[in-house]
Amino acid sequence: MMNLLKRRSMAFLLALMLGAGGCATTTNTGGTTSNPIGPDKVVYHLNAGLDQATNGLRNVRNHLEVNPKAQIVVVAHAQGVDYLMKDKKDANGNPYEVIVQELKNQGVRFDVCLITLRNRKLDKNQFIEEATYVPSGVAEIARLQQREGYAYLRP
Repeated sequence: MMNLLKRRSMAFLLALMLGAGGCATTTNTGGTTSNPIGPDKVVYHLNAGLDQATNGLRNVRNHLEVNPKAQIVVVAHAQGVDYLMKDKKDANGNPYEVIVQELKNQGVRFDVCLITLRNRKLDKNQFIEEATYVPSGVAEIARLQQREGYAYLRP
């Protein structure tokens, strides 16, 4: 009888623990899942030119629409830096600078790889003022993931 009582007590405690674990995330009124520990921390990786940048910026906009408190860093290197250059436009003729300014005002950071600038013989004055610079794009992505806990997304 005592063993049966102990087993039932253990089963009850286990069920309580599993039930509490299921409550770790909550749903807000917008129907999205939120993290009670803090906002999303995400690094978007752009390295493939203007088409990828268009898709990536759309992804960032959508991300912020459902999670306005998300901490987002967009890291660009290789051909991924082109959308941050002055006077660059998407396939519909829309200047990238406008959306970058809009997203920057929402807290998004736009990092450009200095190794790319050196290798492509580009200069900082060719870029819009919203761009910030990091020594290495790929090293910054690794740092954000490993040391800062950012999730990695590549559109």
